[in-house]
Amino acid sequence: MLSQQHRLIRDMVRIRCVEEALAELYRDEQLMRTPTHFSIGQEAVAVGMCAAARREDVVYSGHRSHAPYLAKGGDLDAMVAELYGKETGCARGRGGSVHLMDRAAGFGGSAAILGEMIPVAVGAAWAFAMEGAPRVSLTFFGDGASEEGALSESLNFAAVHRLPVVFVCENNGYSIASPVAARQPGDTSIHERARAHGVPSLLVDGNDVFAVHRAALVALEWCRSGRGPFFLELSTYRWREHVGPGWDHDEAGGYRPKAEVDSWIARCPVRGAADAVRAADPDVDARIAAWEDESRAEVARAVERARSAPFPDVADLLDGAYGPGHPTPADPR
Repeated sequence: MLSQQHRLIRDMVRIRCVEEALAELYRDEQLMRTPTHFSIGQEAVAVGMCAAARREDVVYSGHRSHAPYLAKGGDLDAMVAELYGKETGCARGRGGSVHLMDRAAGFGGSAAILGEMIPVAVGAAWAFAMEGAPRVSLTFFGDGASEEGALSESLNFAAVHRLPVVFVCENNGYSIASPVAARQPGDTSIHERARAHGVPSLLVDGNDVFAVHRAALVALEWCRSGRGPFFLELSTYRWREHVGPGWDHDEAGGYRPKAEVDSWIARCPVRGAADAVRAADPDVDARIAAWEDESRAEVARAVERARSAPFPDVADLLDGAYGPGHPTPADPR
């Protein structure tokens, strides 16, 4: 049986391999016609957080959604099919990469609008509190979304009503092309603003999956014990461009210094975790190689199933777009 540390490393390896495979296919095939925001380099955040959560806890995410979806146990076949726009996708091919959902796994949904799912997660936590259910809502968002009014309002509401919600800020240092220093005053930090709302917070190395996991356990226990919300700011870095499979450093025609990107790649969360356990497990590199082979084979099978799956029927495209009793364009009433 794998130890907790090995499971965390394995889950990061799986997400890395899945996303690297999908990035290559996205670029080469031109069959996935949906914006994709990859979490390559940020895997420790999703894995550390979701490994600490229970199955009945619910995760909500922004546009960079693949990692939390998979870390929470989302169906890989359904995710890949969704990227291909197929009926077998988790949103029946209607949502694409930024609109994933797997209720059975406790992944409540993701959305493209900046900060949109933060109040949704707070609403779910309110329902848990009203029901007296020992469940926690987790909401993932980036440093860009921390500047949205929705976060401030959600923090205030959650604090007033002592709601069981963990705010998870994946601070990768950029909002598209704008670094944090160009958008926020240098003498403040994101997690400190949460404290101004009366919400306890921690700043954690988001590339250290073991540190993230420990912080997640603290935050989840705080919420589950009825003491209200908790805020985690996890410092990390995306290796690829903001949206798409390419690179956005200066040597690729982008805006980030290549030396900066390289310095963060050198702090790879998978490599860092492997180094941390190597003394106790000299065979960890062989384990990782085996997990990489397994994960690449798994995503290859998912891709083949997605390619052969049917596209949604045109006659069904409005299914789910309108509530019961509401008129549709085909039924103007």
